[in-house]
Amino acid sequence: MTTAAQEFSDGAAYERQMGRWSRKIGVQFLDWCGVAPGQKWLDVGCGNGAFTQEIIAGARPSQVLGVDPSPGQIEFARSRFGVSAATFEVGDAMKLPVADGNFDVAAMALAISFVPNPAEAVVEMKRTVRKGGMVATYMWDFAGGGLPLKPFVEMLKALGVEMKMPPHPEAAGRDALQTIWRAAGLSEIETTVLHTDIAFRDFDDFWDSCSASGPPFVSLAAFTAVQRAELKERGRAIFRTATDGSIAYKSFANAVKGLV
Repeated sequence: MTTAAQEFSDGAAYERQMGRWSRKIGVQFLDWCGVAPGQKWLDVGCGNGAFTQEIIAGARPSQVLGVDPSPGQIEFARSRFGVSAATFEVGDAMKLPVADGNFDVAAMALAISFVPNPAEAVVEMKRTVRKGGMVATYMWDFAGGGLPLKPFVEMLKALGVEMKMPPHPEAAGRDALQTIWRAAGLSEIETTVLHTDIAFRDFDDFWDSCSASGPPFVSLAAFTAVQRAELKERGRAIFRTATDGSIAYKSFANAVKGLV
């Protein structure tokens, strides 16, 4: 994996803003995986450690290793509260720095679309898991409209701001995930859709939250502070909110799991 995932968010800003939606989906994903306590987990593309924290809290593992290509994200993850039971290493998802069959579970949270070669990364995840262990992932459904940032991205496009999308948004499709898992030689493959409600107090909350990560984070970085303020006011003028000024909609991610 390259540093593409890091480009799409600032660790601290994302955690303050959009992280709450990712955590809700992460908890659903862990419940769906149904892994017994005391297992050894590999968190591939761990980013700022948010999902690693959920693994520790929800799956009660015996060990967790988080791997990410970004030294900055790894540094942030190590400073996170509640992850003292985990270790973190800088590493490539397509060349993981671990021995064969060393883990019970290898999971990738909201990262597979950022990997240069998703299929190769899944084969590598499989290599690290023992016979009978699990390989699983989940990703916002880009093509199906499940991205939490979708209304914000559409608004910016209406304002003439082009979005930089991850290299493989198509890998997030439910059928695509099943195909990748099958091609990797995994068995007992299952897929599901994870849903969450998105809500913002008002347009300011909507703008500040959505601009902290994803394609908007990258695209807006090219503008000066004055230009971003102007875009925000133009967006406020065209975006429809509820009568009380709030904004609410639904988002969803596709998930897949299979056994080695």
